[in-house]
Amino acid sequence: MVNVGVIGLGFMGLTHLKAYQKVKGARIAAICDAVRLPADGNLGSVAGNIANTEEMRLDMAQVKGYRDYREMLANPEIEMVDICVPTSLHAPMAIDSLAAGKHVLCEKPLARDSTTARRIVEAAGGAKGFFMPAMCLRFWPEWAWLKAAMDDNRFGRLLAASFLRLSEPPGWSQGTYLKGAESGGALLDMHIHDSDFIQFCFGRPKSVFATGQTLLSGAVDHVCTTYQVASGASVTASGSWLMHKGSGFKMAYLANFENATVDYDSTRGADCLRVCERDHEPQTVKLEGHDGYVGEIQHLVDAIASGQAPTVVTAADGLAAVAICEAEEKSVQTGAVVPVAC
Repeated sequence: MVNVGVIGLGFMGLTHLKAYQKVKGARIAAICDAVRLPADGNLGSVAGNIANTEEMRLDMAQVKGYRDYREMLANPEIEMVDICVPTSLHAPMAIDSLAAGKHVLCEKPLARDSTTARRIVEAAGGAKGFFMPAMCLRFWPEWAWLKAAMDDNRFGRLLAASFLRLSEPPGWSQGTYLKGAESGGALLDMHIHDSDFIQFCFGRPKSVFATGQTLLSGAVDHVCTTYQVASGASVTASGSWLMHKGSGFKMAYLANFENATVDYDSTRGADCLRVCERDHEPQTVKLEGHDGYVGEIQHLVDAIASGQAPTVVTAADGLAAVAICEAEEKSVQTGAVVPVAC
């Protein structure tokens, strides 16, 4: 069993803790939070985009609690650290954790800017432990299915794809999220999922053209981007925190292949993934498996067990995702097409 310490007990920390209940080969050995550390192990419920009604209570006789993450890193029993804190804390905590010889899973974005993210990648390059950014969309069943459909050419060449991620403004940790200079607004915190998935499927874009709006955070809270990709496919993505109360959360994609249209919409529940293939009746595709949070954690735990570094997503991918979003942010600000830095 891999002994894991989770830093940060907000929405994402709680989401990861619940995911570990479904991960094979890992054990929660420690939790750390300077403010929300529960003496009785009762973490209650924390609001977030992805609904989850499971209660979470830890046996604090088996789990060590810390308020200072450095004390947790000094514990030789902790083998893997899961960082679920605000973006501005990712770099110091990740670099310290790697220096302590731990394996590290770090929430997205790696940092507010690519210069800081590069420091993490450099630290990971010389570290004993493995480092993996938590880009959960690569592991989400319906999104992994789309990537596989592109790779095996089952519907022919992909001609056009559009991605959508819409949310009400975060109702939790607003003191962090709505400080755009630190969080990057919806662009860096939410839309980055789609920017990363686009590079996963098409390779790093050559350039981007984006328009956007600022309303809540002082950063980009709504973005619409066109990506120039090597295959020549028409690729766009939109992300927003501008949805009003009652709108909820939605993620979707529409992919047009030579021989099929694939339509995914998270708000359709069990009928979320539909395929209209040439010369076939339209069908709903039902996929088995856990969500992307379980998938990403399981991938790193399996990598640790095998001694082989993670392959689905790497530290370099996490840096590239930040660089793509930086280019989008610059495009919003200047109105120009912006090359994506290598």
